[in-house]
Amino acid sequence: QVQLIESGGGLVQPGGSLRLVCTTSERTNSRYTVGWFRQAPGRERHFVGAVRHTNTYHYADSVKGRFTISRDNAKNTVYLQMNGVNPEDTGLYYCAAGQPILSAIRDEKMYRYWGQGTQVTVSS
Repeated sequence: QVQLIESGGGLVQPGGSLRLVCTTSERTNSRYTVGWFRQAPGRERHFVGAVRHTNTYHYADSVKGRFTISRDNAKNTVYLQMNGVNPEDTGLYYCAAGQPILSAIRDEKMYRYWGQGTQVTVSS
């Protein structure tokens, strides 16, 4: 069973940057896709981005060009660098691990293991 812990959330001003960290209990790069999802208050959870075990990266249209995922295999860590944030980026951010096929990479049901989430609030 893979355990995931998110950190790095907080309060950030519009236009600012934040880096979220997802630490996993085991090396995921050879077997799992690690995805980032977010859930705004009163709304459903949505896909933000993911890195596959093939080391390809995928992003939601709403964050393309602003958010970047990277991984440090030696540290069992996946990062979500958030730049140019806006209030619509506010939410609880989760990282998750699973083995979705490419066409289902945005489907949260395809991810078996989840962290507890870290809150990101974008406000002036």
